[in-house]
Amino acid sequence: MSGKDPHNKSVAEADAHELHKMGYTQELSRRMHGFSNFAISFSIICILAGGITSFQSAFSTTGGFGIGVGWLVGGAFALIVAASMAQIASAYPTAGGLYHWSSILGGRAWGWATAWVNMLGLIFVIASVNVGVYTLFTQLVLTNIFGVDVSHWGAWQQAFAVAMITGSQAILNHVGIRITSKLTDFSGYLILGVAVLLTLVMIYSIPLLDLSRLFTFVNYSGAAGGNVVPHNGSIMSFALGLLLPLYTITGFDGSAHTAEETVNAKVNVPRSMMHAVFWSVLFGYVLTCSFVLAMHNPAVAAKDGGNVIFNLMAGLPVPSLIKSLFYIGIVLANYLCALACVTSTSRMVFAFARDGGLPASGWLRHVSPRFQSPKNAVWAVAVLSVAATLYSPAFTALAAGSAVFLYVSYAMPIAAGLLAEGKGWTDFGPFRLGALSKPFAAITVVGVLGLVFIGIQPPNDIMINYSIGCLVLLFTGWFLLERRRFVGPPQVVSNRAPAAKSTGSDLVRDPV
Repeated sequence: MSGKDPHNKSVAEADAHELHKMGYTQELSRRMHGFSNFAISFSIICILAGGITSFQSAFSTTGGFGIGVGWLVGGAFALIVAASMAQIASAYPTAGGLYHWSSILGGRAWGWATAWVNMLGLIFVIASVNVGVYTLFTQLVLTNIFGVDVSHWGAWQQAFAVAMITGSQAILNHVGIRITSKLTDFSGYLILGVAVLLTLVMIYSIPLLDLSRLFTFVNYSGAAGGNVVPHNGSIMSFALGLLLPLYTITGFDGSAHTAEETVNAKVNVPRSMMHAVFWSVLFGYVLTCSFVLAMHNPAVAAKDGGNVIFNLMAGLPVPSLIKSLFYIGIVLANYLCALACVTSTSRMVFAFARDGGLPASGWLRHVSPRFQSPKNAVWAVAVLSVAATLYSPAFTALAAGSAVFLYVSYAMPIAAGLLAEGKGWTDFGPFRLGALSKPFAAITVVGVLGLVFIGIQPPNDIMINYSIGCLVLLFTGWFLLERRRFVGPPQVVSNRAPAAKSTGSDLVRDPV
């Protein structure tokens, strides 16, 4: 016996063959198994990031109702979107993910636009999470644990710290998927552990259990909620509160972007995507509900605005050591969330550059011979995400709107699939939605259009200008520069030129 598992070898050969059918050779290291692929998306979603830092966006609009009901509404929508994406990921398991799906199902122009929208959203997610890491570290660790006065710290301290944080994440990604996947595996356990323990402590501290808080609608918009959002009517307040679950439960495209590094990707990627969203919805719901139930006076807590969770945690009736461990765990979970975001985004950049879709594509698509990681894409993503934090007005607007950009990029291949299913799209993977496929796709498209409308309401109305600017740049860039130059993924090229018969090997692009 050779000691090698013939089953694993056959699976690896099947993965490489599937990739070859789409016109690519296996360049990245395929070391991730099902749990690691799940952990990438679960770490990026990170209920300890959005569930804490954006809690006020729901509670300061409709109180406990925004959590008890709003989280379930937003979570159900995220599951529908994830299921629609999982079906396409099962058919086309490549690092490009959304970009490839849109190109194959909707054409190269639709794919090119999807890539840019997805990259913009991903880069600003990295930037916003790492600014969050800095903020949480200074407030929870330096101030609360060590008593350091950071009140005089400003933009320069933040810029330096964010650069160091992002640089360390880039180094870890540079040295390969093995260490990154181990850290994100650990992140999955850390998020679950801290969330469960924090929930138990919150429940323990409840002065009087009142479940009606979770289903009682109170309009805290305006001054009543610390002016987190301007005063609105009931319907718009509830709609704005949906940004909490939808900002939190995003980034699950990370499973798709690491498909070329995942064993048995056609099965594991869609399964991991669905599991990451489902468990995030479930544990995030229990956690955020425990925050509401632990408040002594919700009306008073609402006036704390963005400090509501920090003040709630500071008042927990537990030893200071326990609080300190919670603080450190939350900061570490947010750091690993951004680490996974860098992994996901760099694979997206690598895949798009591999097809010549970016400036300096030859440089960006380079894979390290030693580590089998897209090292140049990793560092480009790190530099861009740090740069995004330097101009405060644009960063604040686009960071707040990053979830909107990501959901738009999710809807684009799903919309293309809705039109192509049963016509141009007949090649499906093991994960199928069957009769639910088109209804789920339609719900996704309509829901994302609604999300765009919600996402440009005050206080995020500055997003209108940036969104229009992005659309103008996309249209200009495509029609003036890329329409004739960019040919799309190899499978799209082969579909456009059916006369070029071959064994398939000529569809594999030149590495440079």
